[in-house]
Amino acid sequence: LLCWRAFIGIPGKKCGTIIVKAEELNNCRESVMMQFCGNKLDKKDFFGKSDPFLVFYRSNEDGTFTICHKTEVVKNTLNPVWQAFKIPVRALCNGDYDRTIKIEVYDWDRDGSHDFIGEFSTSYRELSRGQSQFNVYEVSVSCMYRNVSVTLLSFLVDTEVTFLDYIKGGTQINFTVAIDFTASNGNPAQPTSLHYMSPYQLNAYAMALKAVGEIIQDYDSDKMFPALGFGAKLPPDGRVSHEFALNGNPQNPYCAGIDGVMEAYYQSLKSVQLYGPTNFSPVINHVARYAASVKDGSQYFVLLIITDGVISDMAQTKESIVNVRILVLSLIFTAMVELDGDEVRISSRGRYAERDIVQFVPFRDYIDRTGNHILSMARLAKDVLAEIPDQFLSYMRTRGIKPSPAPPPYTPPGQPLQTQI
Repeated sequence: LLCWRAFIGIPGKKCGTIIVKAEELNNCRESVMMQFCGNKLDKKDFFGKSDPFLVFYRSNEDGTFTICHKTEVVKNTLNPVWQAFKIPVRALCNGDYDRTIKIEVYDWDRDGSHDFIGEFSTSYRELSRGQSQFNVYEVSVSCMYRNVSVTLLSFLVDTEVTFLDYIKGGTQINFTVAIDFTASNGNPAQPTSLHYMSPYQLNAYAMALKAVGEIIQDYDSDKMFPALGFGAKLPPDGRVSHEFALNGNPQNPYCAGIDGVMEAYYQSLKSVQLYGPTNFSPVINHVARYAASVKDGSQYFVLLIITDGVISDMAQTKESIVNVRILVLSLIFTAMVELDGDEVRISSRGRYAERDIVQFVPFRDYIDRTGNHILSMARLAKDVLAEIPDQFLSYMRTRGIKPSPAPPPYTPPGQPLQTQI
């Protein structure tokens, strides 16, 4: 597929053209870890040697080449050893083991005008032979230097596993929801409240529950979900609780399906008094106690905290997040961007979270001006759950946990088993 698109700019002036080339990707899930070294490369710097780096090109169906990887620069040497790097086979050759791979060798210059040292070509099939005499490549150069070469030091193939591979292998996703019952949400009897108990439509909290829950429940076999609340005064004595069961049963806070969670939520709204402050750490610690007992990757815990914003126990919450950094747990907040670890890793008292386990979704961005309707339930669910697969895979990789084999497909009684020949 080839597409031209002219820039639209100042009338009467040509502003250039963008050419987009597309190729259907092969369904190849392998990746490869490679390492190279150079030998007697050309000296390009007047006051030194060279600062060499490699540029890898994938050949396209139309005979052109596309850059797919650049190594780091190794300073002031003619015999560099580049760091090992990992690249998907789809990016390298689109799964075609005999497709040409071109590698160019350059001397790095600060002004960007890098000096060309030479080039060579190979293929995935040749590289897969590993370190051998077949993978010592003479670099073609137009200079007096000879015996210039680049050598493959290592070649290790790995098959990329996905989130669904673990799910197919039996890993269970345990979903817990915790809802903010603090007074800052507004009086549930008023239309401006996020907890507004309208007889005609779901309120904002219920819509968020339904949007996310109906997707994530398909990854849980028993569909029994713990549902918690925090920041409310509970009957009969009016004590403030930051960790209470929505169904009123602290020994068994599980609700049957998302419909059960919704029912328990509405019952709690009728019985508790919205109060405060907004403390997150108790519900995080609640789920962490369960997650701490699972270390084999058979279960993964997701805690969704739906809240309107301001947090009262920031220091304690950060401490809780850092403490659960090694657990099979991801946290989703519908507020508090400060807790999102995408840019800066969360820390507490000099300790840092081992991995990013927090996802922040700005809840109010999905609500219309009246506060009564979520603009897109599908978009909210997508954004809320966006980082879960990567957080899950990050935990499994760091622990070296592989997915279990998927069970054989179900065959109804009385039907013959299909056998591959």
